[in-house]
Amino acid sequence: MRKLGLCLAIATLALASAAVAALSLTGAGATFPYPMYSKWFNEYHKLHPDAEFNYQSIGSSGGIKQVTEGTVDFGASDGPMNDQQLAEFKGKRKCDVLHFPTVLGAVVPTYNIPGVTGELNFTQDALAGIFLGKITKWNDPEIVKANPGVKLPASDLVVVHRSDGSGTTYVWVDYLSKISPEWKQKVGVGGSVNWPVGLGGKGNEGVSGQIKQTENSIGYVELVYAIQNKLPYGKVRNKGGVFVKAELSSVTAAAAGAAANMPEDFRVSITDAAGKAAYPISSFTYLLIPSKIQDAAKQKAIKDFLKWMLGPGQKMTEALTYAQLPKPVVAQEEKALAKIQ
Repeated sequence: MRKLGLCLAIATLALASAAVAALSLTGAGATFPYPMYSKWFNEYHKLHPDAEFNYQSIGSSGGIKQVTEGTVDFGASDGPMNDQQLAEFKGKRKCDVLHFPTVLGAVVPTYNIPGVTGELNFTQDALAGIFLGKITKWNDPEIVKANPGVKLPASDLVVVHRSDGSGTTYVWVDYLSKISPEWKQKVGVGGSVNWPVGLGGKGNEGVSGQIKQTENSIGYVELVYAIQNKLPYGKVRNKGGVFVKAELSSVTAAAAGAAANMPEDFRVSITDAAGKAAYPISSFTYLLIPSKIQDAAKQKAIKDFLKWMLGPGQKMTEALTYAQLPKPVVAQEEKALAKIQ
């Protein structure tokens, strides 16, 4: 009898445990917001133990591919899906994909130059020239003139870029295409491009690691990865002619114009924004949600998470160096939740 009671108790606990972990939601995509999403999913799970979010940080192109193929419940991308990708999604999934901006972040030029630890200034011509392979030395006049008093070596530059399909890349090359006609013509915009020069690293993590171990290197990563890896990162001259550091206020300033004129589908670029205070390589990042979710429990959980993310979740962003969404954008997204059916 005692043994039977013990078995029943164990069985009851097992059933209760299974019930608590009954709903698993899977997502994949951008590495840019991964630190933020990890925090959010953990905090949300504490409030709702019955819903568990599992997210794979594989790059924006992978996220778009997996959500289009239906192998995950949601995707994530730093660059909005283009018209061709939207059509492909609709053809395969028989519904639309909705873009929900989650936070604002910045992509920064980061470097490893022995003996140089301070913030460098980068002009538009310097960044375009470096990534086109036309500027090959650290003491090139275009870099020197923006950094008076800094002793820059005559060493060869080692360019590091993403090797995988990436929203961080999309943001970076979207900016380069706006400030360099040559880049726009020769390389263009996309999550993956044919790089004129450089070494590849997988994910923001891989690029950070490559720069850290390669002397005289320069690359681009999302701001939080530069901070976490203690890599120096430079100021970038904006459209107003000011060298601006990537920080919460300058990223928020970049979004100010877009917030007032946000399109209904939220697909917008805020790189090279106007305004003297704006950091020019800023971006929204998105969760990609199918408009029709057949599983009622998953539909409810995803909508509830998005509502929480747009409310209490926004207050957690600044501790991880992401900027909160502008209030008009939040209000617009809250209305858009009704499109998930």
